[in-house]
Amino acid sequence: MSQEISPQLQNQIAQLQQLQQQAQSLAMQKSQITMMLKEIDGALEELEKVGDDSVIYRNVGEILIKSDKASVHSDLVEKKETFDLRLKTIERQDERIQKRFQQLQEQVKQALGGVQGMGAV
Repeated sequence: MSQEISPQLQNQIAQLQQLQQQAQSLAMQKSQITMMLKEIDGALEELEKVGDDSVIYRNVGEILIKSDKASVHSDLVEKKETFDLRLKTIERQDERIQKRFQQLQEQVKQALGGVQGMGAV
């Protein structure tokens, strides 16, 4: 009467767990990048409010260095583009993982349904 799970089913369950961990990791990365993008957007907004001749300091490690507005703006725009690209990549990875997770989950449900059905015989 004991129900044994086939090695294939055990492997699929392990894959489901791995996919779930990957999805959680991507969600954390997405959250961090989204936060960084908000900070950059805020900095760009503030930068637009100041005059071209205003004194601006850039945070470099533990110190602040005096810089010109154009240079800071350029660096922020470049960082924003990089983070936007990374965010799109993460979103595509997440979509693929979610799709694979759903497929595997359905296969495991069907296999478990077959195992449970056999136990009732």
